[in-house]
Amino acid sequence: MEKVLEVKELSKQYNKVLAVDKVSFDIGAGEIFALIGPNGAGKTSTIRMISTLLTPTSGDAFVAGHSAKDEPEKVRECITYLPDEAGAYKNMVGLKYLQFMAGLFFTDIDKINAAVERAKGICCLGDRLNDKIGTYSRGMIRKLLLARAVMTRPKLAILDEPTSGLDVLNALEIRKTIKKLAEEEGMSFLISSHNMLEIEFVSDRVGIISKGHLLLTGHIQDIKEKYQAANLEEVFEKVVNGNEVH
Repeated sequence: MEKVLEVKELSKQYNKVLAVDKVSFDIGAGEIFALIGPNGAGKTSTIRMISTLLTPTSGDAFVAGHSAKDEPEKVRECITYLPDEAGAYKNMVGLKYLQFMAGLFFTDIDKINAAVERAKGICCLGDRLNDKIGTYSRGMIRKLLLARAVMTRPKLAILDEPTSGLDVLNALEIRKTIKKLAEEEGMSFLISSHNMLEIEFVSDRVGIISKGHLLLTGHIQDIKEKYQAANLEEVFEKVVNGNEVH
């Protein structure tokens, strides 16, 4: 399987605090990989280094063969990053927002229009795209933002808490969209979430990080069998509390 992302001994030091310590993992084409861990485990720092928003203290991450340290511009051409706290311009009409964001990626009008049409199909907001974003529900905004994130067909989409605060039905729609993009278009995803049900539903593999150390990676069914666990929450508890390195 082609490796879209290769993370090699990635570390981040903040003054005296080692937030991320030699983390290594990879993501293949069309694969959905979830990075999970307790608050303060190093997930956000890891994601931000991969996204070129933070410079690693040591190690590197390669997206489609491009170094996040040495070729950040090339990496940004291959990825999209949707943080948990992401918002949209509330006074802007949904369609205008998509057109504006597409214009930041492309200069060719045909490519802009194609990206917008793609986003419209993904978010499924219909006529509501003619309304101001300030009138949208949280679920509608997250659908719009996800569509914006993937309309450029990135090689790697990085999503932090993609369904945070959503009701069951809206969350389910987002998860189904992610799986469809991976399965039908071969798009790769790096997801961070505290929702273990979500991780089990959407992910192919998972990595558990705690105190800056990547403790475990593997296919969900395999690690559930290894730890004789009924679900991912039980695996998470055993690995983090046991602090076992594998």
